[in-house]
Amino acid sequence: MIIAAAQFTARPCDIEANAARMAAFVTEAGERGAALVVFAELAATGYELEAITGGDGRLVMDPDDPRLSPVREACRAAGVAAVVNCPGRSAAGTTISSYVYGPDGALLTRYDKVHVTDTERAAGFAAGTAEGRFTLHGVRFGLVICYDAHFPDCAVRAAADGCEVLLAGSLYGRGGGAQERVEIFPELARAGGLHVLLANHCGPSGPYDACGLSAVWAPDGTVLAEGSATEAQLVPAELPLG
Repeated sequence: MIIAAAQFTARPCDIEANAARMAAFVTEAGERGAALVVFAELAATGYELEAITGGDGRLVMDPDDPRLSPVREACRAAGVAAVVNCPGRSAAGTTISSYVYGPDGALLTRYDKVHVTDTERAAGFAAGTAEGRFTLHGVRFGLVICYDAHFPDCAVRAAADGCEVLLAGSLYGRGGGAQERVEIFPELARAGGLHVLLANHCGPSGPYDACGLSAVWAPDGTVLAEGSATEAQLVPAELPLG
Protein backbone atom coordinates (compact mmCIF):
# COMPACT_ATOMS: atom_id res chain seq x y z
CA MET A 1 0.00 0.00 0.00
CA ILE A 2 1.24 3.47 -0.90
CA ILE A 3 0.30 6.32 1.41
CA ALA A 4 1.33 9.94 1.02
CA ALA A 5 1.71 13.17 2.95
CA ALA A 6 0.97 16.41 1.13
CA GLN A 7 2.68 19.65 2.13
CA PHE A 8 1.93 23.12 0.79
CA THR A 9 1.59 26.73 1.91
CA ALA A 10 -2.05 27.31 2.81
CA ARG A 11 -3.61 30.63 1.84
CA PRO A 12 -4.81 32.30 5.06
CA CYS A 13 -8.55 31.78 5.58
CA ASP A 14 -9.10 31.00 1.88
CA ILE A 15 -10.94 27.68 2.07
CA GLU A 16 -11.80 27.56 -1.63
CA ALA A 17 -8.17 28.05 -2.73
CA ASN A 18 -6.86 25.53 -0.22
CA ALA A 19 -9.52 22.97 -1.13
CA ALA A 20 -8.57 23.30 -4.79
CA ARG A 21 -4.92 22.72 -3.86
CA MET A 22 -5.82 19.66 -1.81
CA ALA A 23 -8.00 18.28 -4.62
CA ALA A 24 -5.02 18.56 -6.98
CA PHE A 25 -2.87 16.60 -4.53
CA VAL A 26 -5.55 13.89 -4.28
CA THR A 27 -5.50 13.61 -8.07
CA GLU A 28 -1.70 13.40 -8.09
CA ALA A 29 -1.79 10.79 -5.34
CA GLY A 30 -4.05 8.62 -7.49
CA GLU A 31 -1.75 9.03 -10.47
CA ARG A 32 1.16 7.86 -8.33
CA GLY A 33 -0.67 4.80 -7.02
CA ALA A 34 -1.40 6.04 -3.50
CA ALA A 35 -4.45 4.78 -1.63
CA LEU A 36 -4.43 7.62 0.88
CA VAL A 37 -3.18 11.22 1.19
CA VAL A 38 -2.90 13.17 4.46
CA PHE A 39 -2.87 16.95 4.89
CA ALA A 40 -1.40 19.19 7.61
CA GLU A 41 -3.13 20.64 10.66
CA LEU A 42 -5.73 23.25 9.63
CA ALA A 43 -4.68 22.88 6.00
CA ALA A 44 -8.11 24.09 4.91
CA THR A 45 -7.64 27.53 6.48
CA GLY A 46 -4.04 27.84 7.57
CA TYR A 47 -3.18 28.01 11.27
CA GLU A 48 -5.20 31.20 11.78
CA LEU A 49 -6.52 30.61 15.30
CA GLU A 50 -7.95 34.04 16.13
CA ALA A 51 -9.58 34.43 12.72
CA ILE A 52 -11.23 31.02 13.10
CA THR A 53 -12.68 31.49 16.57
CA GLY A 54 -13.03 35.28 16.59
CA GLY A 55 -15.31 35.64 13.62
CA ASP A 56 -18.87 34.64 12.86
CA GLY A 57 -18.15 30.94 12.35
CA ARG A 58 -17.67 31.25 8.59
CA LEU A 59 -14.34 29.39 8.75
CA VAL A 60 -15.80 26.45 10.68
CA MET A 61 -16.78 23.45 8.56
CA ASP A 62 -18.92 20.34 8.89
CA PRO A 63 -17.83 17.23 6.96
CA ASP A 64 -20.36 17.92 4.19
CA ASP A 65 -19.39 21.60 3.79
CA PRO A 66 -19.77 22.46 0.09
CA ARG A 67 -16.42 24.28 0.15
CA LEU A 68 -14.75 20.89 0.62
CA SER A 69 -16.65 19.31 -2.26
CA PRO A 70 -13.65 19.60 -4.66
CA VAL A 71 -11.70 17.32 -2.33
CA ARG A 72 -14.53 14.81 -2.04
CA GLU A 73 -15.04 14.83 -5.80
CA ALA A 74 -11.31 14.30 -6.36
CA CYS A 75 -11.41 11.32 -3.98
CA ARG A 76 -14.22 9.77 -6.03
CA ALA A 77 -12.52 10.44 -9.35
CA ALA A 78 -9.10 9.15 -8.25
CA GLY A 79 -10.28 6.36 -5.92
CA VAL A 80 -8.12 7.83 -3.15
CA ALA A 81 -8.92 8.45 0.53
CA ALA A 82 -7.97 11.80 2.09
CA VAL A 83 -7.44 13.06 5.63
CA VAL A 84 -8.48 16.73 5.58
CA ASN A 85 -7.82 18.88 8.64
CA CYS A 86 -9.97 21.94 9.26
CA PRO A 87 -11.86 23.85 11.95
CA GLY A 88 -14.84 21.76 13.04
CA ARG A 89 -17.62 22.05 15.57
CA SER A 90 -18.85 19.85 18.37
CA ALA A 91 -21.13 20.23 21.35
CA ALA A 92 -18.09 21.50 23.27
CA GLY A 93 -17.29 24.26 20.75
CA THR A 94 -14.87 24.83 17.87
CA THR A 95 -12.48 21.94 17.28
CA ILE A 96 -9.37 21.18 15.24
CA SER A 97 -10.68 18.23 13.25
CA SER A 98 -9.61 15.65 10.72
CA TYR A 99 -12.31 14.51 8.31
CA VAL A 100 -11.41 11.26 6.58
CA TYR A 101 -13.04 10.86 3.17
CA GLY A 102 -12.98 7.43 1.58
CA PRO A 103 -12.20 6.61 -2.06
CA ASP A 104 -15.92 7.12 -2.79
CA GLY A 105 -15.85 10.61 -1.25
CA ALA A 106 -18.00 9.57 1.72
CA LEU A 107 -16.96 10.30 5.31
CA LEU A 108 -15.16 7.34 6.88
CA THR A 109 -14.56 8.92 10.27
CA ARG A 110 -13.89 12.16 12.09
CA TYR A 111 -11.27 12.90 14.74
CA ASP A 112 -11.10 15.99 16.95
CA LYS A 113 -7.71 16.94 18.41
CA VAL A 114 -7.59 15.75 22.02
CA HIS A 115 -4.43 17.45 23.27
CA VAL A 116 -5.06 21.08 22.36
CA THR A 117 -2.22 23.42 23.30
CA ASP A 118 -2.56 26.23 25.82
CA THR A 119 -2.51 28.72 22.93
CA GLU A 120 -5.31 26.89 21.14
CA ARG A 121 -7.37 26.64 24.30
CA ALA A 122 -6.90 30.36 24.99
CA ALA A 123 -8.06 31.10 21.43
CA GLY A 124 -11.29 29.23 22.12
CA PHE A 125 -10.72 25.72 20.77
CA ALA A 126 -12.30 22.76 22.56
CA ALA A 127 -10.62 19.38 23.01
CA GLY A 128 -11.96 16.19 21.51
CA THR A 129 -12.65 13.14 23.62
CA ALA A 130 -12.66 10.13 21.25
CA GLU A 131 -10.03 8.13 19.39
CA GLY A 132 -9.77 8.40 15.60
CA ARG A 133 -9.80 5.07 13.79
CA PHE A 134 -10.71 3.80 10.32
CA THR A 135 -10.04 0.86 8.04
CA LEU A 136 -9.02 1.16 4.40
CA HIS A 137 -8.29 -1.82 2.13
CA GLY A 138 -8.08 -4.06 5.19
CA VAL A 139 -5.54 -1.86 7.02
CA ARG A 140 -6.53 -0.15 10.26
CA PHE A 141 -5.34 3.43 10.79
CA GLY A 142 -5.13 5.71 13.82
CA LEU A 143 -5.24 9.50 13.79
CA VAL A 144 -3.48 12.19 15.81
CA ILE A 145 -3.15 15.94 15.27
CA CYS A 146 0.12 17.75 16.04
CA TYR A 147 0.51 18.01 19.84
CA ASP A 148 -1.26 14.65 20.25
CA ALA A 149 1.90 13.07 18.84
CA HIS A 150 3.87 14.28 21.87
CA PHE A 151 2.08 11.64 23.93
CA PRO A 152 3.46 8.17 23.06
CA ASP A 153 0.47 6.49 24.70
CA CYS A 154 -1.53 7.59 21.63
CA ALA A 155 0.54 5.16 19.57
CA VAL A 156 0.34 2.44 22.22
CA ARG A 157 -3.47 2.69 22.31
CA ALA A 158 -3.67 2.68 18.52
CA ALA A 159 -1.57 -0.48 18.33
CA ALA A 160 -3.69 -2.13 21.02
CA ASP A 161 -6.75 -1.28 18.94
CA GLY A 162 -5.35 -3.11 15.92
CA CYS A 163 -3.91 -0.14 14.03
CA GLU A 164 -0.87 -0.64 11.81
CA VAL A 165 -0.39 3.00 10.80
CA LEU A 166 -0.66 6.28 12.71
CA LEU A 167 -1.38 9.43 10.68
CA ALA A 168 -0.50 12.92 11.96
CA GLY A 169 -1.51 16.25 10.46
CA SER A 170 0.73 18.83 12.13
CA LEU A 171 2.43 22.21 12.14
CA TYR A 172 6.12 22.35 13.00
CA GLY A 173 8.09 25.53 12.45
CA ARG A 174 11.70 25.98 11.52
CA GLY A 175 14.40 25.75 14.16
CA GLY A 176 13.11 24.09 17.31
CA GLY A 177 10.04 22.67 15.59
CA ALA A 178 12.13 20.91 12.97
CA GLN A 179 14.23 19.34 15.71
CA GLU A 180 11.11 18.31 17.64
CA ARG A 181 9.76 16.26 14.77
CA VAL A 182 13.08 14.40 14.49
CA GLU A 183 12.84 13.46 18.17
CA ILE A 184 9.12 12.78 18.47
CA PHE A 185 8.05 10.77 15.44
CA PRO A 186 10.63 7.96 15.39
CA GLU A 187 9.90 7.42 19.08
CA LEU A 188 6.17 7.40 18.37
CA ALA A 189 6.71 4.70 15.74
CA ARG A 190 8.79 2.58 18.10
CA ALA A 191 6.38 3.07 21.03
CA GLY A 192 3.51 1.52 19.13
CA GLY A 193 5.40 -0.63 16.63
CA LEU A 194 3.55 1.32 13.92
CA HIS A 195 4.25 2.99 10.64
CA VAL A 196 3.85 6.74 11.25
CA LEU A 197 3.13 9.47 8.71
CA LEU A 198 3.58 13.20 9.33
CA ALA A 199 1.98 15.78 7.03
CA ASN A 200 3.38 19.21 7.85
CA HIS A 201 2.84 22.71 6.51
CA CYS A 202 5.51 24.23 4.29
CA GLY A 203 6.05 27.98 4.61
CA PRO A 204 4.09 30.64 6.54
CA SER A 205 0.99 29.57 8.46
CA GLY A 206 -0.37 31.85 11.16
CA PRO A 207 2.53 32.98 13.36
CA TYR A 208 4.82 30.19 12.17
CA ASP A 209 7.15 29.55 9.27
CA ALA A 210 6.65 25.82 8.85
CA CYS A 211 9.60 23.58 8.09
CA GLY A 212 8.01 21.12 5.64
CA LEU A 213 9.89 17.82 5.94
CA SER A 214 6.73 15.72 5.88
CA ALA A 215 7.80 12.11 6.31
CA VAL A 216 6.94 8.47 6.89
CA TRP A 217 8.69 6.28 9.45
CA ALA A 218 8.87 2.50 9.78
CA PRO A 219 7.94 0.76 13.07
CA ASP A 220 11.62 0.70 14.07
CA GLY A 221 11.88 4.49 13.66
CA THR A 222 13.79 4.55 10.38
CA VAL A 223 12.77 7.11 7.75
CA LEU A 224 11.06 5.63 4.68
CA ALA A 225 10.37 8.92 2.89
CA GLU A 226 10.95 12.60 3.62
CA GLY A 227 9.92 15.79 1.86
CA SER A 228 11.65 19.05 1.16
CA ALA A 229 12.08 21.78 3.74
CA THR A 230 10.97 24.44 1.27
CA GLU A 231 8.86 22.99 -1.55
CA ALA A 232 5.19 22.10 -1.79
CA GLN A 233 5.03 18.45 -2.75
CA LEU A 234 3.51 15.02 -2.31
CA VAL A 235 5.63 12.65 -0.18
CA PRO A 236 4.66 9.02 -0.89
CA ALA A 237 5.91 5.85 0.78
CA GLU A 238 5.13 2.23 -0.01
CA LEU A 239 4.32 0.13 3.06
CA PRO A 240 4.27 -3.69 3.24
CA LEU A 241 0.57 -3.65 4.20
CA GLY A 242 -2.76 -4.46 2.61
